[in-house]
Amino acid sequence: MTDQTLRAMLSGAPFNLDQAAIDWVAATHASLSDAEKIGQLFVISSMGFDPTEADRLRDFAPAGITRFFFGDKATEAGFIDQLRREAKVPLLFSADLEGSRMSLPFGAEAPNPLALAAIDDVDATHEVSTIMAREAAALGMNWSFTPVIDINHAFRSSIVATRSFGADVARVQRHALAAIDAFQAQGIAATVKHWPGEGFDDRDQHLVTTINPLSLAEWEASFGTLYRAAVDAGVKSVMSAHIALPAFVREMMADAGVEAFRPASVSRYLNIDLLRGRLGFNGVIVSDATMMAGFGAWGPRAQMIPEVIENGCDIILFSDDPVEDAGFVAAALADGRLSRARLDEALFRSLGLKASLGLHKGVPAQQLDLIGTAADRTRAAEITRRAPTLVKDVQGLLPLSVEKHRRIYVYTTGVVSPMHTAGGPLALVDMLRAEGFEVTVHDRDNAQMNPWKGYDLVLYLMAEETLLSRERIFMNWAGLAGQFLRAMERPWHDVPTALISFGYPYYLYDAPRMPCVINAYATMDTMQQAVLDGLMGRAPFTGTSPVDPFCGLPDAPF
Repeated sequence: MTDQTLRAMLSGAPFNLDQAAIDWVAATHASLSDAEKIGQLFVISSMGFDPTEADRLRDFAPAGITRFFFGDKATEAGFIDQLRREAKVPLLFSADLEGSRMSLPFGAEAPNPLALAAIDDVDATHEVSTIMAREAAALGMNWSFTPVIDINHAFRSSIVATRSFGADVARVQRHALAAIDAFQAQGIAATVKHWPGEGFDDRDQHLVTTINPLSLAEWEASFGTLYRAAVDAGVKSVMSAHIALPAFVREMMADAGVEAFRPASVSRYLNIDLLRGRLGFNGVIVSDATMMAGFGAWGPRAQMIPEVIENGCDIILFSDDPVEDAGFVAAALADGRLSRARLDEALFRSLGLKASLGLHKGVPAQQLDLIGTAADRTRAAEITRRAPTLVKDVQGLLPLSVEKHRRIYVYTTGVVSPMHTAGGPLALVDMLRAEGFEVTVHDRDNAQMNPWKGYDLVLYLMAEETLLSRERIFMNWAGLAGQFLRAMERPWHDVPTALISFGYPYYLYDAPRMPCVINAYATMDTMQQAVLDGLMGRAPFTGTSPVDPFCGLPDAPF
């Protein structure tokens, strides 16, 4: 592209830059050495507070930093502020603001996408997204890798699960567009993912390159519809994932062979011909995390990293060794595997994203008093209360009462999250005790035969949201019970029984005869309180399932 073409690109959507901003992009680009330009191709992940972390990030000088939050508000804010004030080129600060445990841990507890889809109120989704975006902007963030516009089709999928707005394309679209509008209105660039569409392969691209198996007509009616709507709405970025779309590649190259299964993150056909050409997307394309096996299994890293840029992405997401990866890019630039034209285009778009967020005008002030306000916490909790869904209650168990169900026996996973402490207890256990129930939690290390006999109620409390790097999610009877023989026991003919899922909504596939099932989609304490209120009859269960909780099984509804 010529300089004039690059400048014209930035005047169009979704950048919409004026002449001063375009001049800043061009001048900034011209001021960078090749080594600095290569650094600007990367967004680096950051977690924790190693004393050398800030120095490492500053010395590499990436385009941006994705922060995984574990510290308190003031500490995290100070870390971000130090980095952004020391940067020669303004930094993109990004996060996966997906709600529940993927939102700011010191902010308001926000429902995740599947919970919002169960509420199915676009205004509520917009309001929750506004809260998350306002808090993120107040901290100094400016980019979110959301919303997820995958489709819950393959119910065994551990990677989609609670991150999507459900199985219905129209429902996904209306909630995704509300989230895009809310985030970008607060100065947070939105990202739709995972291009070209996840949810029909039940595997996890953290572990394998997944395949979108749809025909082009099927793709256009589903993911094509969703991505075109997001592009038309002005979404600023798209995340190109480690997902293949064989139908499109074979249309472009009839004898594609194994190339039909090349991940989108390094596919010229999917990024340039389909996303940019046919869908007309002009914003930033960011790869999904390049440490994933869905990326690394395709080829050697020295080959693959430069191909991310050459084949249409503008930003390389994450690296275990950024200096080594930068060397791979430099070598490819030197020997022609990476063209200077693609390097310049990628940088103009990356810098254009920064200018579209106003970063060329200076560092905006942090406003920590806007994070986790009482009003936002209250409002988010009010919305959350509308999500829990009563899937079935064939025994007429509900509502509970201390008089009828005083002694409760609990099987539970605890809260399971790969990004946080696994196995943490569910607050609902203590909430039930505070109501006057006597609750016994099953001891897996000392499993006895039919331990629930003599109790008034058995509860299975599951708390597994989307589980990265887990091949499948299923009802692990042996894990819950503690041994093989106990895994085969079923209590509901002797004791009233219910399953409550604060996450994965498809456990009926493994327990179709479970007589009472509540899906609550997210593990936050406010969601657990909402379920308790429903159990006790203090509030109705008003959520409507955004997926088929019966997994197509004919016996599961009974």
